[in-house]
Amino acid sequence: MRMTDSVVNYILSLLESEHGCAEFRRNELAETMGCVPSQISYVISSRFTPEQGYLVESRRGGGGYIRITRIQRDAPTLLMHLVNSIGESLDGASAGVILRNLAERKVLSLRDAHLMAAAISDRALASVPQEQRDTLRAGILKNLLMAAYSAT
Repeated sequence: MRMTDSVVNYILSLLESEHGCAEFRRNELAETMGCVPSQISYVISSRFTPEQGYLVESRRGGGGYIRITRIQRDAPTLLMHLVNSIGESLDGASAGVILRNLAERKVLSLRDAHLMAAAISDRALASVPQEQRDTLRAGILKNLLMAAYSAT
């Protein structure tokens, strides 16, 4: 397992055990995980974003901490938030993270998340010029999420 995945899983387990809110010191977590503090920062900035359903607070200094809170929203509200936050362009990796997050939260079934991922994959969009794929992917995913919203 890659270090990034190990850190993500550790933070997710903290969130689970603390009922959706984990607080820790970056340096202490880095020491526990056997990595450098910048890796912790990378994981937090790339995997625990508002678009993925998390609120991150930090305080610097001697008594500093990082607090990650899982945003508790009902399925329709979360879907509409995602539709509004996607923007005009979306790369494949970010789309995958969004779909995994929705499946983990049981907003989408695993089957539906896999079908959506297949519909917006580079393979499905192979006939579209590379420079236009991310724009098309964003539009398709927004429409798929709107359809899921309508079904809730």
